[in-house]
Amino acid sequence: MKNTILIVEDDTDIAKLINVHLSELALQCDICSHGEEALNLALTKDYQLILLDVMLPGIGGMDICRQIRQKKPLQSIIMLTSKTSEIDRILGLELGADDYMTKPFSIRELQARVRTQLRRFQALQAKSMLHSDHAVSIPVNEKVNEIDDNSTATSIGQLQVDHRFHQVTYKQNSINLTATEFELIDFFCKHPDQVFSRAQLLDSVWGYHHTGYEHTVNSHINRLRSKLEEDCTEPQIIQTVWGVGYKLNSAGVMPL
Repeated sequence: MKNTILIVEDDTDIAKLINVHLSELALQCDICSHGEEALNLALTKDYQLILLDVMLPGIGGMDICRQIRQKKPLQSIIMLTSKTSEIDRILGLELGADDYMTKPFSIRELQARVRTQLRRFQALQAKSMLHSDHAVSIPVNEKVNEIDDNSTATSIGQLQVDHRFHQVTYKQNSINLTATEFELIDFFCKHPDQVFSRAQLLDSVWGYHHTGYEHTVNSHINRLRSKLEEDCTEPQIIQTVWGVGYKLNSAGVMPL
């Protein structure tokens, strides 16, 4: 069965162009141009990915993104914005979009971004059938460069990432994450206490590096902090190393 994508775009020519080139990837697309119709389709049908324009007649793309994320937290969303509208890109990411693309964009880049999001969605839905049920634990005073990717779970103190069910728990509480947020915290947990630049995170987690897309990393870091940190103004888990990037502070998740 084909993967189904929802294209929400009020420019008919752009919508048709996207549809043609996604069809080359054996993807089936539904197209709509009005906000209310888009929201209804997004909430009543199951899509592997939604390409969502910001400027729409009726309900705007930002509000649609917010409502989708509230009711379908795992839905993959890529926002489409104008090249000059930086504030739209930032707001879209803060409201829960997994990624954004600025118009005009290259077809090759569009296809690559779509493949990345579909891979995440499929991994989240598949819940790999592993029989081993052990977790890999990291002592508080031991720094590990990389953890075996075949392990079923990674535990650092009170933070656990379960790869089988794509679930994250912290202090025994389940943390509701999007597929992209899960991959970001999973990457950090596999490399505790190591510092990564935004460019390195874009390349390792999103699978691309394009100048101008650093807001994607910033917004996802902010969203993770809002779900994990007691005080986002003084983060203890995902810390900023000024002038360099971000790291997961293993001491910040250890039991008191």
